[in-house]
Amino acid sequence: MNQCTAVTLLPPPEFVIRLAAAGGAGRPEAGHLLCELAAHHDGDHAMALWDDDVNRTAVWARWKGERATLGELAWCGAIDPRGEDACGLFADHPSAHDWDIVDPALAAVDAVLAGEHPHLLPRDSA
Repeated sequence: MNQCTAVTLLPPPEFVIRLAAAGGAGRPEAGHLLCELAAHHDGDHAMALWDDDVNRTAVWARWKGERATLGELAWCGAIDPRGEDACGLFADHPSAHDWDIVDPALAAVDAVLAGEHPHLLPRDSA
């Protein structure tokens, strides 16, 4: 299943702009948010911004249209079928688990590299 291709800009908060101006620094720039959910998901788009290891949560940016909100969400508790990795999305996310989501741009790069350098592929993916 392909990854959602939604992108938006997250402008810096006003207090960060004021702090930068007071310190003589240049104006902070907006950052791009790339949705991490599966394509055609329900609800808001979402991207993890940073982990909070103490609380076992992460701060996620969620958006629909041009308005983004930040919130602390617990991690999804699902473990992949091989029992090796936990899902890297938030609890109760509205799409497939992250191990079933493929970034189409990275898949295209992988295909080119595999064709040009097959000797670098792991043995189990040949």
